[in-house]
Amino acid sequence: MTEKIREEKQKPKGPIKFQIQLNEEQKEAKDKILNNAITILSGKAGSGKTLLACQVALDMLFKKTITKIIITRPTVSKEEIGFLPGDLREKMEPWMQPIYSNFYLLYNKEKIDEIISNGQVEIVPVAFMRGRTFLDSFVIVDEAQNCTHEQMEMIVSRLGIRSKMVVCGDSAQVDLKQKGESGFNFLLRVAKKVKDMASQTLLINHRHSVVDALLNEYEDFKNKTNGNGQKI
Repeated sequence: MTEKIREEKQKPKGPIKFQIQLNEEQKEAKDKILNNAITILSGKAGSGKTLLACQVALDMLFKKTITKIIITRPTVSKEEIGFLPGDLREKMEPWMQPIYSNFYLLYNKEKIDEIISNGQVEIVPVAFMRGRTFLDSFVIVDEAQNCTHEQMEMIVSRLGIRSKMVVCGDSAQVDLKQKGESGFNFLLRVAKKVKDMASQTLLINHRHSVVDALLNEYEDFKNKTNGNGQKI
């Protein structure tokens, strides 16, 4: 039996049964992801951007459409990652926990732990992506609004053949010192011009209604002050 025939027999015959079902808005976005190489997902906190990216990544991995899930996320912190204890996975754990939480929400923990331990899920910090090319992979760029223009250009140029990339971000949550340094909005604009790219803004919020109202107040506060309570 050839390797190709063996793989075909191992593929699930029916749809993957996830523990959380996508809403209509997310299904529309999933179609864009499946039909494009790079998809930009924007939306406020709680709109399900990362959950959706994780669901499509797992779906393609279990169906053997891709062989690996690559996760990258910029770290904007006063404490440099190099000074944190442990190996790379342990250093990145605080930043990757939201991704793992979404995986566990979507599918049983034993299977998720298995694909993480066997290397089918790889953590690649933004700073470590240079020089890599990701083939047969699903790349999730989380908290992308905190990627600089230089970092974003480097990230998208890592995409290899038979791979997909989903870039998740919220323009209202930029933590960079200069918001204009964020490369996320640029990608949103060029997605309309570049073939095999798409974008979608998720509008349905999955958190308590008070969160959206409070975030609006914070945004108004930041627009009127320097972020420290001092008027501009």
